[in-house]
Amino acid sequence: MTLVFGFVLIRDAMTPLGFWRLGVAGAVPWLRFTDQVGILLLFGLGTLALTLGVLRLDGELSSLVRWGRFIPVTVGWGIGGGVLAAGPVLLLSPLTPIAQRGGNVAVTLLPVLLAFSLVGNLAEEVLFRGFLQGRLEQHTGATRAALLSALLFAACHAFLASTVTDAGWPLLAFTLYEGLICAFLRLRSGVIAAALAHGTAIFLLASALV
Repeated sequence: MTLVFGFVLIRDAMTPLGFWRLGVAGAVPWLRFTDQVGILLLFGLGTLALTLGVLRLDGELSSLVRWGRFIPVTVGWGIGGGVLAAGPVLLLSPLTPIAQRGGNVAVTLLPVLLAFSLVGNLAEEVLFRGFLQGRLEQHTGATRAALLSALLFAACHAFLASTVTDAGWPLLAFTLYEGLICAFLRLRSGVIAAALAHGTAIFLLASALV
């Protein structure tokens, strides 16, 4: 829980510092990251290093992470889950001009943004679907652990939705929906699939491709 709350604190602090922007347009949440390539690479590499460090240094925690197999089926489930998570937002977004939901994103930024989305959300999935869901499974059934993981994931966005930004309930609804998808993907195919789904969803929302 210390690691989870530490991650939440750092994530929420990124908002007033201008590293990313969150908002709502017509009850549809939108997301944009900084266009500074160096900052995205620095945060991505730093997050990856911290995640690998925790996994290597704490054998008890790392034993909770059920990775699954990195095979085409797992990748397909992960990408499909990401499209499913982002789908409702992407379908509703064209109803609002792009200028009101963060603006366009440079095409040259997209490869870095994709890498950042995958690496950053790998860390979040290791925390919520690896450590937390894995620990909960030791005390409840697998399905209950998945549901609790998704609920706690959404709850950890409450301060971001209500205080740090004015995104409000649409952000909480989205994170609960996304959390449920990732939690049950982890249950079916492991953390790899959940991380791919989370990273894909965030990339689709932040890239302004729709």
